[in-house]
Amino acid sequence: MTPSRDLAALLDIMTALRTPGSGCPWDLEQNFASIAPYTIEEAYEVADAIERGDLADLKDELGDLLLQVVFHARMAEEAGQFAFPDVVEAITSKMIRRHPHVFGDAKDLTPAEVKGLWGAIKAQEKALRAQTRATAGLPPEPEAKGLLGGIPTALPGLTRAVKLQAKASTVGFDWNDARLVLAKIQEEAREIEEALDAGASKEKVAGEVGDLLFAVANLARHLDADPEAALRTTNAKFERRFAHIEARLADAGKTTAEASLEEMDALWNEAKGLEG
Repeated sequence: MTPSRDLAALLDIMTALRTPGSGCPWDLEQNFASIAPYTIEEAYEVADAIERGDLADLKDELGDLLLQVVFHARMAEEAGQFAFPDVVEAITSKMIRRHPHVFGDAKDLTPAEVKGLWGAIKAQEKALRAQTRATAGLPPEPEAKGLLGGIPTALPGLTRAVKLQAKASTVGFDWNDARLVLAKIQEEAREIEEALDAGASKEKVAGEVGDLLFAVANLARHLDADPEAALRTTNAKFERRFAHIEARLADAGKTTAEASLEEMDALWNEAKGLEG
């Protein structure tokens, strides 16, 4: 089999990998649950390539993400549920249905009107799905309970925190000043200190740390900053500065294991100064 620009070739490769007897033993033992973490990881790698502005890498990462879609579709086909063409039909139908201002008669809409129309169409889709499942004898979809229902639990913690807070804010359960959120962060930090002073259990302290992180995510939301993106930027900064420490110590013939905390802290500040 040779590389190809044809999507059919990719589908054929996945079929071959999942063919008992002649396929790949690792691919054959996978299921939806075992593959799901890889799907999430590949989506993050796409985001990472975009953040780095590396379009060559983005091409490869998009291919890896597409493979995940093909993998799930192939397993569903083996189970007699649906196949890749059904996935394509579902998303093309949805995009046409949700854009009547492009593909239908609803013309010259404002962005606000488009957003309102999108919500109405999603509600119609939900009702249609319920009817279809009932006709097919399938159990109903789990009902989203309360205002905060329906936010996927598999989302990254900070992202889900922001979504929960944003939904709560639609009914006025929110601060109207970022400084008030900052005060809440300070309060949560004090509660961690009090828990440590009181010799609280590991679980209790972890809970207080969770409260602090939730408050920090709320501050990011009020400042119109994506907390996940902000943390990724800080992670990269930490890696960059720590690499400077390692390089400067290596120039001196030392390793980080041989250096004192004071030495490394001084080199950290040096790296920080070089960044301006």
